Order: sequence, then C-alpha cells, then structure tokens
Amino acid sequence: MSLVIGLDTGGTYTDAALLDVDRGVVLATGKALTTRDDLSVGLGGAIAKVLADFDGTPDDIKMVSLSTTLATNAVVEGVGGRVGLFLIGFDEAALERADLARALGQDPVYFINGGHRPDGGIQAPLDIAALDAAADKLKSEVSAFAVAGHFATRNPLHETETRDLLREITGLPVTCSHELSSSLGGPRRALTAVLNARLINLLERLITATQNIMSQQGLACPLMVVKGDGSLLHADFALSRPVETVLSGPAASLSGAAFLAGAKSALITDIGGTTTDIAFLHNGTPRLKKDGAFVGGWQTMVEAAEIRTSGLGGDSEVMPILRGRTGGLSLGPRRATPLSLLALRWPTLKDHLSSQLDLAVPMATDARFVFPIMPDGVPQWLTRSEIRLAEKAIAAGPAPVAELAATQLALGAVDRLISRGLLGLSSFTPTDAAHVTGAFTEFDDEAAILGAKLMARQRNGAGIAIAATPLDLAEMTLDELHRRSALALMDAALAHEGGGEAAVSCNPLLAQSFRRTPASNDQLVSVGVKLNTDLIALGASAATHYPSIASMVRVALTVPDHADVAGAVGAAAGSVRQRVMVSITQPAETKFRIHLADGPIDKSSLDDALAAARIAAKQLAKARAKSAGATKIDLHLEEDIKLVPLSSNKDLFIEALIYATAEGRAT
Repeated sequence: MSLVIGLDTGGTYTDAALLDVDRGVVLATGKALTTRDDLSVGLGGAIAKVLADFDGTPDDIKMVSLSTTLATNAVVEGVGGRVGLFLIGFDEAALERADLARALGQDPVYFINGGHRPDGGIQAPLDIAALDAAADKLKSEVSAFAVAGHFATRNPLHETETRDLLREITGLPVTCSHELSSSLGGPRRALTAVLNARLINLLERLITATQNIMSQQGLACPLMVVKGDGSLLHADFALSRPVETVLSGPAASLSGAAFLAGAKSALITDIGGTTTDIAFLHNGTPRLKKDGAFVGGWQTMVEAAEIRTSGLGGDSEVMPILRGRTGGLSLGPRRATPLSLLALRWPTLKDHLSSQLDLAVPMATDARFVFPIMPDGVPQWLTRSEIRLAEKAIAAGPAPVAELAATQLALGAVDRLISRGLLGLSSFTPTDAAHVTGAFTEFDDEAAILGAKLMARQRNGAGIAIAATPLDLAEMTLDELHRRSALALMDAALAHEGGGEAAVSCNPLLAQSFRRTPASNDQLVSVGVKLNTDLIALGASAATHYPSIASMVRVALTVPDHADVAGAVGAAAGSVRQRVMVSITQPAETKFRIHLADGPIDKSSLDDALAAARIAAKQLAKARAKSAGATKIDLHLEEDIKLVPLSSNKDLFIEALIYATAEGRAT
C-alpha cells in the first residue's frame, strides 16, 4: 500500500485527497478556503481534514504532491514581481516579437552586447562593464532577473556568465532562457524567462507554507510539485523553474478526471475561481502541446498539456459597461475575492456597502475593496508613491478603494499594486451572483445582495441603470458566465479540429446563438451549433454552472464524484518525467557540432555526432529526473534527422534533434 496526499491550491479553495496509489482508491478528501495572505492556513485546514478521516499515522504517508493554479492565475491576471530583463546580442526590434514588449510592461530591459551565432560561435564579446552598471542600478528596483542570449540554446556561455555576475552583485534570483527551453526563438525564450522570474517569489511562498504545514502535521515524506504536463518535480527543483508549473492545476485535473470518471476520451472542463481550463483526454492521457503552453494570451515555451485557459471563473471580476447606450457587464480576466466571502472574514464590509448605498450618486469605486498581501512588508522596489500607498493599505487592512485612493493617480497606483500581487481585490463576482439567486449559499448572501444593488444602479452612457433589480443583475452575471463558457467550449473543440482560434466567439452570428434571448418572430434565420463529444465538468462550482452551459451546447454532462477535488486526486497519481533535446548542426563540410548545456562540441562525422548526442541526451534526462525526485528511471529516445536528397547517393544534412525522456516514480 502506497499512500499519497495530493494537494491543489487554487485561487478560491485548497483541496486535499488521500489516495492509495497501488489500489487506485480515494480514501479521504478535504477542502478549505485558500488564504492568499497566509497560504499555510488554507493548506493546514485541507490537510487536517484528510488526516482526521485517516485511521493510520503520518508516518504511513509516503509522499505529498502539490498542484496549483496560482502560477497560471498569475500569468492570466498579469500578477508578479518586478523583473529586470537582459537581452544579450539582440537589438530593440526583438521587443516587438513574441509580444515581449507587452509582457514586460513597465519593467526595465537592458540590451547588452554579446551573444552567439547560429553555429554556436561568439557573435560579439560580452559587455561586462555594461552588465556591472545595470546590475548595480537595478538591485534595489526589481525582485528577480531574466536573461536571454542570442542563440543561447546553441551556446549558453554568455547567459551563464551574466547569471553568475548578477547573482554575485545583487543576490537576487536569475532565470536563464536556455535552462527552460532547448528551442530556437530568442524573443519567445525571453518571454518565458520573464514569466519564470515573476513567479519565483509566488511559488517559494507556496512551497514554504506547504513544508511548514507538513512539519506541523508530522509528515516527514518528500514534497513534489506538479508540472504543466502532469508530471512531478521535487519541490527544491521546482523553485528554480516555477514557470513549468503553469497549467499545473489543469494538468492535475485532467489526470484526476481520467481517474474519477474512468474516461478514455472526452472534453474536460475545469472551472475554478480565476480560470476555466479546457482540454481533450485521449486514451486516458492529455495530449502535450510541444510548441509551448498558451496561457492568458501568452505563447510560452513551456511544454505542457494541450489546455486552453481563459480568465473566466466563479470569482471573475464583474465590471459594468458604462460607455455606450446599451450597457451590460464584462467578466474577468482579473480575479476578485467575492464580497460574500470577504464578509465572513470582515463583517464590517456590510456596513461599508450600506453606507455606499446611502449616497445618492453611484461611484465607480462602489463595492470595491482591497486588502494587503505583503507578509514580508512593503517591497522597496516599488515607486515612492506606491510605497506610501502600500504602507497605508497595511495599516488599514481591508478597506474600501475610495478610502485609500481619492484621485485618479492614486487609483492607478492601487491597480498596479493589485497587478503586482501585493494587494488583493474584492468586488462583485459570479459567486456573489449565485448567492443572490440562491444557487450557492455557503458564504454571506446579505453582502452579495448589497453588492448587487450597488452594481445594478450603475448607469450606462444613456443614463439608464445597468439592471432594474439585484436579481436581474445577478441573472445577467450568470448568463454572461454561462454564455462565455459555452463559447470557450466550442472554440476549443473547433481549434482541436483545425478550425482556428476563436472560430465561434469571433463569428457574430454563431456567438449570438448562445444568448438566452428568444428569437424574434421576424428573424428569418436561426443558427446553432452542437458539441459532439462527452463532456466532463470539474471544479467546486461545476455542479452549479455546467448544467446550464451543457444545455447551451446540447451535450450530455458528467460531474463525477470528487469532481471538486479532481486536481488533488490527479496530483497524488502523478509520476516524474523529464524531457530534453540535444541538437546537431553542420557548420563546415567535415564538422558536426553538438549543442550541449555546457557548450558545443564538434565531431568529424555524423555517426560520431549522433552517438555522442544520444549519450549526452540520456545522461542529461536521467540527471534531471533524479534531481526532480525520480527513482527506477526508464529512458526513451526519439530522433528527428533532417536530410534533403541531392542525388541518388548523397543527402544534404540540415540538422538533427535528439529527444530523451526519463520517467520514474517519485518515492
């Protein structure tokens, strides 16, 4: 009997499941609210519930495995620490590729002379003096660094030299792009490195909180973290590669769906607080997206399960559309703590909501509150105005936005602190709407109703209220959530069949068919689409929302037992898997160059180069699997040798890619 506790920390709930992995049986489950200001509280509550239902001792537990949507949510919401990016050997035009400029936002970037050529030779000497000056300037202004060098996957020398220098001068975490991907495409590797650097502090807080709770509960077993492809990493190894945990939660949920529903092939949808994740299960396993995970509008180089993630969940921020004459509501992608939930922790919230209702004129800041998430104090890399506002927020605790920010300038600072993950936002959400309609009543329904009243009286450009009653406002909110969820399902299905991105949602006629308004008598054409596959819905609110969504796409729905903790179940059932790639090029007639993590080496024949590359790939994959926590490792090789025939007896060599996969159980 091998007992494993799986954990899944989401934006709203932290789930736990105890599995007997050898027998494939769920022995106990537990659920607690995620406490973003102190993650250990929610983790401790979920683990304690599982252990209370277990008749053994903590020593019987052989492993704890953690999946999380926090990294995915952070990418979708644009949350994370301030990062300094060093682009080595690139010109400023690189920022316009792979959406790198948008990803950086206001974070600093330095262009440093250096980098390498496609054959791995040095393009230009590394400008050490410029690095020294930039590092000294940035050491108190950022939380981490990202480094991307020109053709660093062919020769990582300048990236590693930059990393070592930055660590020596600043002591801050540094992410090198070649450590995350072996593929070409410098700007996209830079984007992936930036996201990784932003997530380091977030994952470190989560792992530290989990380890502390394990110690308190007497769990002395290893802690593993789920990657975006559903495999596992040892926690210490994961700390340097947090971007690999993007789509960790959805990947674990896919494994959990296969386990719980016994499904081999189905469309899986997982609705959380911040996101909805959609994927196809084939033969019991998710298909991998080898060209990189697409998350929240960013095309990364992280190998992960082929999952479509949108900023749409039970806790999506609801905003009134005030411009134009038609009004309406928008959802997400930012997550907000539901008013009904915050009221449980801060009962005076309802007094503030009532006071706002007493004012004759609605304000844009009505029913909007913030609370500090700064356990280590105010970061000094913020601007002076942001530091003042952050200090004010810490002193105030939960507070109405209007009390912290009386000017547009201050409101902008609040928004930036929310984006940095230093302030939490609370406002009206679909979870609040469900309390108003009575579909879900676990939190404080009075706070939800007050928030709905404040939202309903907001006025569009014609001066007309957004909704006539709080119930109308709540039904509008849920209708919009269900409509957009149905569109996301259809877009995912058509994209899977090669129909392109957003094939339904970008078609006005098809998109209109998902609205609940009945067709008028003078409408000449009615159009509808149907989903022709099984649908399995997961998540704490799946049973609340997905019956309506399934009816929109006319499909049979399954919400399996333990669907609300599917991610925790999938985390417990995972194994360790590491995949590496070694490339071979031919810079000269009798020279075959093998591009390795320590730098390139040359062989005089292709056969010798292939033999050496196979050995190196297997050694690197095995070493990474061991570092990731695997034992009894199995190795598998794949090769892609690209040749162009020149004549009947001669081929032109283009390149060779050697892939090695190492897999083993984490014990």
